[in-house]
Amino acid sequence: MSDFIYGFFYPLKCIKLFFKYPKLIAYSVVPIVINLIIYGTIFFYTYNWILGKTDEVLSPTDMNGIFIELIRSFIKIFSFLLVLLICYFAFIIFGGIVSAPFNEKMSKLIEERLFGEKIVNDQPFIKDALRSIKEELKKILFYFSVMIPLILIDFIPMIGSVITLVLGSAFSFFYNALDYLDYPMTRRMIGFRKKLSVVISKRMLSFGFGAGAFLLTFLPVINVLFNPLLVVAGTRIYYEKEYNKIVV
Repeated sequence: MSDFIYGFFYPLKCIKLFFKYPKLIAYSVVPIVINLIIYGTIFFYTYNWILGKTDEVLSPTDMNGIFIELIRSFIKIFSFLLVLLICYFAFIIFGGIVSAPFNEKMSKLIEERLFGEKIVNDQPFIKDALRSIKEELKKILFYFSVMIPLILIDFIPMIGSVITLVLGSAFSFFYNALDYLDYPMTRRMIGFRKKLSVVISKRMLSFGFGAGAFLLTFLPVINVLFNPLLVVAGTRIYYEKEYNKIVV
């Protein structure tokens, strides 16, 4: 459990690195702005579309006004949570792809400055960016290959929701750990299956780190702002806790 707690709060240890290495802030600006635009646009238009349709359905009714207001309030709360979930999926799909080249730069800076690890890469920025995006797409396919069956299980009466909640939460913790530990592994051309084995080899530490990352990536706006911090934390914990020395 101590490893889980350590991993959960680990990103907080890395905040000071952005003041120590101002380049991290510079690399963060572009993906933060782009993701805020994507996130804000999806949230604004989706939420307002749902509320508009709700007013169209409820306005013509002759039912008691208080009852209608209760229904409208319930729909607002439910819609807000639903749109948050939609935005979370959108953040996973688009956020990672948009941020990938910049995240790669941040991760590489931490790798070199803190741990003296330098991987020679003569590829131009475009090719390097395309490689990062390709790896992001692999993770996205992996994510939905697990999450879609879990969503379908949710329709099973009685136990479906419990199974989905438990397994979905555990998988989300694991996926977030993989997502942010991935950058130094990608630079070493480690295969996807081996990446999974590396992350699971320190399961309590990984799940703790992934749980903290999940919390920060699920919260609106905060997820966009904290994404660079999680990239830095993932790279630092990868070396500090010697994931790089795991042989699988």
